[in-house]
Amino acid sequence: MSRTPPRFNPNPFAYHQELEIEIESLTNLGKGVGRIDDWVIFVSHSLPGERVLARIFRNSASFSEADLVSVIRPSPERVEPLCPLFGQCGGCQYQNFSYPAQLEWKRGQVSELLQRMAGIDFPVSPVHPSPLTYGYRSKITPHFQKPKNGRMGAIGFLLEGRMQQVLDVPGCPIASETINEKLTEVRREVVRNARNYKKGATLLLRDSLDGYVCTDPTEMCEQEVGDLIFSFHAGEFFQNNPHILPDFAAHVKSEALGSGGVTHLVDAYCGSGLFCLTAASGFQEAAGIEISESSIDWAKRNAARNGITNCRFLHGDATNIFAEVSFPPGKTAVVIDPPRKGSSREFLDQLIAFGPRRVVYVSCNPATQIRDLEILKDHYEITKIQPFDLFPQTRHLECVVTLERR
Repeated sequence: MSRTPPRFNPNPFAYHQELEIEIESLTNLGKGVGRIDDWVIFVSHSLPGERVLARIFRNSASFSEADLVSVIRPSPERVEPLCPLFGQCGGCQYQNFSYPAQLEWKRGQVSELLQRMAGIDFPVSPVHPSPLTYGYRSKITPHFQKPKNGRMGAIGFLLEGRMQQVLDVPGCPIASETINEKLTEVRREVVRNARNYKKGATLLLRDSLDGYVCTDPTEMCEQEVGDLIFSFHAGEFFQNNPHILPDFAAHVKSEALGSGGVTHLVDAYCGSGLFCLTAASGFQEAAGIEISESSIDWAKRNAARNGITNCRFLHGDATNIFAEVSFPPGKTAVVIDPPRKGSSREFLDQLIAFGPRRVVYVSCNPATQIRDLEILKDHYEITKIQPFDLFPQTRHLECVVTLERR
């Protein structure tokens, strides 16, 4: 019998009490949601429509959490996971869920968040699927803890539901074939040099052109998107699913152009120039703004390398991001792709004050995106919501929302 943890709250269920639960839906973290007497229970790796046997491991103030013991009545959308570590590794949530069902649940979650967080009732387009559902990732960052007595422990990713414990991952099915080949070599080298590590570390494996895999964050990495080639430091941000990027970037360009009347483009979080440069051919002038000087340098190099002459890149001051933009607002579209935490209120106020005709908001976190839409909705009207599945088999999603000035 399992020992009850000292801080375990015994209400309303005992530690490791087993319960039969009907799973009604999924959270945006990919966990199944069931209820017993109106008490919510989250069950990892369960699917909507299933009846499961679950084992309680935590009671919080308003819900409980449980491990999946067995599936009594499976969902017709349940499939066999490709990865033998699924359910242990915290990287994937949906390998047991058919791909069409993954896409539909992701679309529904965006729609639900819109209504619940911002009171917006607007149709969400079907999720644009990834051309590859496995072998698509162009970057992984496995890690390990400090070796003990000169011996290396697990090299991989965090164990499901754990903040510290690392699961050994010799290969990752959602990563590219070239990365998995390199991972075998890198793991062997790390084990061989275990005594040289005085603490834990995070490794980097990132695909570049011609089958080369970067392992040094300061290396120059190259990525092809359509007819353009982008260069950037391997450790810097760049989208990690190159197979969907051409369609993703083309959609952003198309939405920025709209039905006409827009001649100028501003990419307000331009990084190394992805959206600005892939869209530049549709505009008279384009400008990329970025607070990172290193990223601005790469964006300028990428423009020169690809022969794009109607783009300029500006080092933006966060307190006055549009200060050097002289484009006519009524003929300007602004693309924003902020980090997961979303845009600051300060930035959104500056965007509203600048007053572009159109805003194309790209986000990897629909929850913070919708929080920001609540601020923008008094000034801008949504015309399209298009999710893209850059991360199949996981709960993650990119969403592109197009807004027109009221």
